[in-house]
Amino acid sequence: MIWNCCTDSEGTLRWFQNRLTYLQPHAALKNPAEAPPPLTKPQMATPFELLCFLFALASLLPSSCAQTCSGYTFSDNKVFSSCTDLPHLGASLYYGRDASANTVSVAFKAPQTSAGWVAWGLNPNATGMVGSQAIVAFLHSNGSMVAYPTQLDSYAPSMAPAAALSFPVNDVSAEYVDKEMIIFATLGLVGGGTKFNQVWQEGSTVSNDVPKAHSTRGDNIKSLGTVDFQ
Repeated sequence: MIWNCCTDSEGTLRWFQNRLTYLQPHAALKNPAEAPPPLTKPQMATPFELLCFLFALASLLPSSCAQTCSGYTFSDNKVFSSCTDLPHLGASLYYGRDASANTVSVAFKAPQTSAGWVAWGLNPNATGMVGSQAIVAFLHSNGSMVAYPTQLDSYAPSMAPAAALSFPVNDVSAEYVDKEMIIFATLGLVGGGTKFNQVWQEGSTVSNDVPKAHSTRGDNIKSLGTVDFQ
């Protein structure tokens, strides 16, 4: 049997599964007649077969397993001293703290279609969505990416631009690159601390340049945690 292991990953895995099943011992069978005829010349997998198996297995892994935040290069060559792959929504957070200025530069990146929106923020006083102060980004009807701070003061926030947050927010911008939305900002660290509750989110719809409600299932209700900018 000859096949291209580089293009038929699932077929490769099925072939190995069938081979292993055939090689299983049949001593436990009550009726020896049920056992398939033995292989005339049992052999271990050849190096080529093993290589194909490993390649096929790797090719079927999710793409998120193949690339971590540290392997990403921003389009304008921005560099951040630290990054973390967030546990939900395929998102990543990049940051670099300026201790002398008591600020942190951040970039939040998440997969999204051109019709949707993404957001990331901090909750200075509690955990979860309500009370969070976030930055939301989406593709405006004029064709450009927009990003602005907003207050998440309820489970149905207006998503309107906020006049001010409880901490300074500067240099806010956003990009849409390779089906991912990226938010950039510089934040003043509240009270000189470095550890905060964080939330992040994505929604599939923007109507009249206003982000609409996100899903209330799965990862969308799990996207919260803490971050230490130390």
